[in-house]
Parts: sequence; C-alpha cells; structure tokens
Amino acid sequence: MIAAVGLKRLTIVTLALACAFLIASVQSAVAQSVQFKQGVAEAAASDRDLAAFYKANGYRPIWTGKGATDKRRRAAFLDAISEAGAHGLPEGRYSPETLGVNLRAVGSDRDLGRLEVQMSQLFLRYARDIQTGILTPSDIDEGLVREVPYRSRQATLDAFAKSSPAGFFRALPPTSPEYARLMKAKLEFERLVAGGGWGPRVAADVLKPGATGAAVIQLRDRLVAMGYMRRNAGATYDDRMTEAVRAFQEDHGLATDGVAGPGTLGMINIEPETRLAQIIVAMERERWINMPKGKRHILVNITDFHARVIDDGKLTFKTRSVVGKNADDRRTPEFSDVMEHMVINPTWYVPRSITTKEYLPLLQKNPYAVGNLNLVNSRGQVIPREGIDFTQFTAQSFPFDMREPPNQGNALGLVKFMFPNRYNIYLHDTPAKSLFAREKRDFSHGCVRLNDPFDFAYTLLARQERDPVGFFQAQLSTGRETYVDLKEPVPVHIIYRTAYTEAKGRTQFRNDVYGRDAKIWQALSDAGVALRAHQG
Repeated sequence: MIAAVGLKRLTIVTLALACAFLIASVQSAVAQSVQFKQGVAEAAASDRDLAAFYKANGYRPIWTGKGATDKRRRAAFLDAISEAGAHGLPEGRYSPETLGVNLRAVGSDRDLGRLEVQMSQLFLRYARDIQTGILTPSDIDEGLVREVPYRSRQATLDAFAKSSPAGFFRALPPTSPEYARLMKAKLEFERLVAGGGWGPRVAADVLKPGATGAAVIQLRDRLVAMGYMRRNAGATYDDRMTEAVRAFQEDHGLATDGVAGPGTLGMINIEPETRLAQIIVAMERERWINMPKGKRHILVNITDFHARVIDDGKLTFKTRSVVGKNADDRRTPEFSDVMEHMVINPTWYVPRSITTKEYLPLLQKNPYAVGNLNLVNSRGQVIPREGIDFTQFTAQSFPFDMREPPNQGNALGLVKFMFPNRYNIYLHDTPAKSLFAREKRDFSHGCVRLNDPFDFAYTLLARQERDPVGFFQAQLSTGRETYVDLKEPVPVHIIYRTAYTEAKGRTQFRNDVYGRDAKIWQALSDAGVALRAHQG
C-alpha cells in the first residue's frame, strides 16, 4: 500500500488550539486542584513508572498546565508526532484524532488529570519507538537475538521535564550518520515512487555486451533512471552500458563482470517500492542498535558477506566473509558483543550438534572416518578408536567429544577471534578458501569465516604491537595453540542489512538471504507502517 504524504498540520494545529482552550476553560484558578491530582494518581496507578514520576513531582502537570512551558511541550510533542511517518513509524499509533476524542470528553479537573497521564503515556510510546524501534526483535525471528538498549521510562520523563522540549525531541532518534543517510534515502525513494519509478522492466533473461534490440533499450532507460548512465539514444550494449552495469553490480553485491545475467537483471527489475520498504526496515534495525558502537568496532553484515573494522566512523579494513547457511540451526544470529582475544593455531572443539548429527553416522559406517578428529572422554583424554562399536550409540548416548588439534587443515584455519557469547559464534580462518570467490557466501554452521584473517589480525594487533606482523608470525610458527589478549577489547556488531549507506555513493542493496527482512516488513506493516509517495 502506498499512502500519499498527508498534510496533518491542520489536524495538529486544531488539536493544539483545542487543548489550549480546554486547559484555559477547565482548570481552576488553583494551579493544581485536588481533583486534578486525584485524576493523575488514578490514571497512573496501573503504570509503575508513571506513578513514580508523578508522585516524585507532586502530581504537577508537564503537559496540561496553563503556563508557557507546558504550552511549548505540547507544541513540540504534536510537531514531533506529525513527522512520525518520516521516520518510518506508524502515524496512527500516535493519533491526534484519538487524543482529540478524549479532549472532548474532558469536563473537570479530574478528567484533565487523566488526560495529563494519557499524554505522558503517548509520549513514552513515541519516545521508545523512535529511539529503539516499535518491534521486539526476538518476536520476529529466532535469529534476532539482539538486546535492544531500551531507556528507562521514568528517566525519560525526568529528562524531558528538565529539557528544552524542541531540543529533546530532536535528540530522540538515533544520531548515527547511518540513520541520517537512511532518512535521506527514504525521502529520495518516496519521490521516486511518486514520480512513477524507473520505467518499464527489462524483458530479458540475459543481456551481454554487443547485444541490441528492445530489451537493451529498456536496460539503457532503466540505468539512466537509476543514475548509472547519462541520458543517451544508444541502442547497443556498448562500453558505456557495460560500465554502468558494473557500477550497478558493485552497489548490489553482485559479481562485477558487466554482463546483465539473471541475477543482475533480477536486481535491476526490482521496483523502488521494494527498495523503500528495505530502507524503512533498515531504519527500524538502526533503532534496535541505537547505542555507542565503539570508536573502534567490528561490523559484520550477514547479507553483504563482509566484515569491516571501523575506526572513528571510517572504514580501515574490509574482508570477504562466509556466514551461516540458510538452514535450520545454521543461520548466523544477530547480536553485539566484545572481542577479547584471538587464538593462534586453534584447536577446534567440535560442537555437540555437529558431532552427533554429522560425524557419528560416519563413524557408525567406518570407525576410522574423519581421522583428523580426536575422540575425547569426559576427563579430556584422547581415546583410541580401536575396539569401539559406534553403532551402539545414539545422538543422546554418544559419550565422547571430538576435537581437531592445530594444523593447516583445521576447520578453524590458523587463527580465530573470540568474543565469548552464549551462541558460540566467533570469527575465524578457514582452509576452504574457494568459497570466498562465490557471490552468495552462506556455507558455515553459523560462525563467520574470514578471507583475510591474517591481515585482520595485524589490524587488531597494530594497536598494541610495534611489529604486528612479526609478532603474529612468531606465534604462528610455534605450531602451538596461543591465546593473545586484546589490550583494548573491540565491540563486535553482527548485523543484517539489505539496505545500507556509505559516506559517499549510492545506497547499497543486498538480497534477503535468510528472509528476515521480509518478516520485519510484514510486522511493521501490521503495526501500521505504510509506504509513502512524496511529491516535491
């Protein structure tokens, strides 16, 4: 559903005038009557935070008073909720019309006290929504295990009561550059939708350099509309079009071969309404992570198949990654934690699920299968396989663990990077280097494999070692498992963005590899979020 951007200002202004008139006509000459305080106490009784706030402030109003301060608060609040749609929030959730009905029902100071609390409840809902999102991630998908940094409701009210109202509302949304750029991209795509989009889709399965015909003209026109080519009358898939296709592929995580194959044309034929929905989902996701990311932090975008090191807001290192396969129990979860150390020449402690589901069936057929792995008993002793009848065990009764000692072929490669967490997820090297050449790289059991783990290690060690390369290689050459603490632990954020921005350049789009964004968009739609077409 596409909704035109409504001019709600008239409704807001009408409500503000009605509120001011009501307050002037209903409230008694006494600043806060006993009836008003009773109304506040009764309305706030079922809400612990509101009850504590109003008890602490003597049941004085912050919204419905006759003074200039309360008037500024009302005006700032009404102005803020009138712009909720610009943030991809459901405008009806903070309906001025609903509040207007209650205004008309006010006939006493006691009623006004109830309205005071209702406005605080609406304010707290809006403040939480725009700060940390309207959805609870874990309700959407089991892989969304992120802990949202919710603010204290009582502290929010306290801060608002002591702040400049307009300034307070301006500071509520995420202040990250990413959120600001997503807001800009949202407006851009709303204008695209209002203008009819990018024109006809390309009616072809594959187009290659040198091709001609109607489909090439459609491709040309669509690339022009998207800003990848200047307007021209060319009807041949020439060098200009090849470069434009490469640029498009770069912005969409595709192999940059300049050929408009099925994957590229599939992306080119996606309409701006779909991209707009992705941007709105990305804004909701940015609200879930509305907290300091760390002056230095590691960012792993699952859908982009890359890991990055960010220093003071700037990209300082980037490498390809492999993430969890799109299958049950293998998808990489989304969360934030802190990297504390790396392990050079690591031992692979095979997860129980892999041991029993994948390796036990192999051992039951051949007791010497997966000979690179050791059997280990509960005391940590390596157990010879001779004489063991593996067919007697089930997944539940199998009494051994399995480990792979440090070696060149170790499943973890030669280094792993640890941020201890309940999900047993970490970053690591891998001997399976060929997978990094793939366009879509979801192959792991959930952990994140790095294409350039040594360079990643050097980047981290450069903060604490004069010669990070020499230090790392010296530990590596011993062949022994070695733990190296990071003197400055580094926050790690595993995110999932099918739409994201860069400081310079176009908005980037990726495929919804696990289908999580589709679920989020459905939940947002169910909550009342609508796509908007913006004229002008």
